[in-house]
Amino acid sequence: MITRLDLHHFKCFPVLKLPLAPLTLLSGTNASGKSSVLQVLALLHQTMREHEWSTRLMLNGDAVRLGTAADVIDQVEGRRMFRVALHDEDELHDEDELHERVYEWVFTGERTEMSMHVANVSAGQHSEEDPTQLRWLLPVSSSSHSLAHRLRDLTYLTAERLGPRDHYPLEDPQLAPVVGRAGEHTVTVLQSGEEMLVIPCLAVANVPPTRLRQVEARMASFFPGCELEMETLPQASVVRLGVRTSRDTGFHRPGHTGFGLTQVLPIVVAALSVGKDGLLLLENPEVHLHPAGQAKMGEFLAEVASAGVQVVVETHSDHVLNGIRRAVKDRKLSSDKVAVHFFRSRLDEAEGGPSQVETPVLDSHGNIDVWPEGFFDQFDRDMNYFAGWS
Repeated sequence: MITRLDLHHFKCFPVLKLPLAPLTLLSGTNASGKSSVLQVLALLHQTMREHEWSTRLMLNGDAVRLGTAADVIDQVEGRRMFRVALHDEDELHDEDELHERVYEWVFTGERTEMSMHVANVSAGQHSEEDPTQLRWLLPVSSSSHSLAHRLRDLTYLTAERLGPRDHYPLEDPQLAPVVGRAGEHTVTVLQSGEEMLVIPCLAVANVPPTRLRQVEARMASFFPGCELEMETLPQASVVRLGVRTSRDTGFHRPGHTGFGLTQVLPIVVAALSVGKDGLLLLENPEVHLHPAGQAKMGEFLAEVASAGVQVVVETHSDHVLNGIRRAVKDRKLSSDKVAVHFFRSRLDEAEGGPSQVETPVLDSHGNIDVWPEGFFDQFDRDMNYFAGWS
């Protein structure tokens, strides 16, 4: 598990040292850097996946398109480089104890370039300057396959997810192993792996433990009565997805079942397709969901984290946060396995205000020790206004 992410001169961060947990929630004001945390992991992921032997960091690919070096280097204090470090905790091969290793990259480049040179890479005690050969952005001679595989195979799902479609392309699962940044490969992952088993502790009781049936059961917790049907049309190279929320009706095209359903489906499929020790990055899972569904999403993500999947989620929803808090109170996930971070503009800290990132602490009852100003407090502000108290 990645326990800490360090950034120097990446986008809006002069310096960031961010603890990560099995479930990490990123909240805060708009344009405060929450997405940047996910994007830097996605940059490593897409370079490892699409350019296995590259000695350059690819800024543009299937996962993210971030432009040029000038777009990713801190424009206030940075010049031609930024640094990323990951603190990774892994089990020793022959022992149950954990050990931590630090992986660090220094990337340099001219401001107009669309990729960046690996100027230095360190994996534990192994360090190389201006390496001429790397595999998965790591020294070939290092024994860092665990982290490389987790980064290479992670799932990154953005807030801009694909809406309902009448049909979906029939794709080779080797080319679409995860749901994709917009959920565009969701039906492929579901159809090609419908008989695969989910992590046992994530399986809904009294439901076959296969991916399709478990996805269907989880979807029914958000949309009661939800059932899924897939029909492959090889002559047209498409898959038709049928959805219904009542057994009194036939299966409908996704467009007739509500927009929220197609926004939740990629999240559920992704979460139940990631193996134990996998990494799941989510932006705004609350999109198009009723508040009760948003709270349910928080509880679901807590269950996923408790099953051994590391989840990092960016959200503006206090309902998602409260769903996580409920899961902690119900002992579905230990409070020490949750990290909550609140981001604000770097200008506040520069002007003598609070730090750019604050980390409220969750206790075993789901209570939060401090509520920074702006941290999911808009409801209270509005109620105080209507009551004439402010």
